[in-house]
Amino acid sequence: MVTVEDVRGLALALPRSYEAIVRDRIKFRVGRIVYIDFSPDESIMGFAFPKQERAALIAAEPEKFLMPRLSDQRYNWVEGRMAAIDEPEMRELVIDAWRMVVPKFLHDHPSTV
Repeated sequence: MVTVEDVRGLALALPRSYEAIVRDRIKFRVGRIVYIDFSPDESIMGFAFPKQERAALIAAEPEKFLMPRLSDQRYNWVEGRMAAIDEPEMRELVIDAWRMVVPKFLHDHPSTV
């Protein structure tokens, strides 16, 4: 199981990424775009993810991933249960989410993180 601290350590090492607290929720952003978000109890991590691939991800591992709330389904977004995500998978999810919101010339940077 990964923690918010694990995610924080990775997210803050990524270029242009910063942490924000909005209505008691921890969010990681690039500019004004949120790419990682935690539920208030920190049991669910929302992350940027291609909308067209979301249903397949959830169908493949429904115990791990779930649809975002109805108001967020219009975005490139999905949610995952923190208790079901391990460290290598968290790294992949966070870096892929970050890549969705930064300029392409920064995409190679995480290979050193």
